Amino acid sequence: MYLIHVRLRAPAEAPALPDLAAIVYACAEESDGLEHVSVHTGAAEGLTLGLFLLGDSLAAAEDSAARLSRRAVEHHPDLLGYGVVASGAVLVPGPWWDA
Repeated sequence: MYLIHVRLRAPAEAPALPDLAAIVYACAEESDGLEHVSVHTGAAEGLTLGLFLLGDSLAAAEDSAARLSRRAVEHHPDLLGYGVVASGAVLVPGPWWDA
């Protein structure tokens, strides 16, 4: 399972979407491999989705997250005006970075 973060840009003065995770689930297809969605709000630059996806590789999970996110903002009526800013796995710093 892979954790992919997707940053969304909300339109100006967009209302809060308490059911954003449910909206993303509703847009998912079985081939996306979506297992769980977490929503992080409060960032000045928009929203961040944490998508937990099953996939054969990190690249496949990143592709699925990008595809699912675009599908949601392009087709779900509650997300009209939203945009996908970035999508990808998060690099976690560790002691190996100084090597």
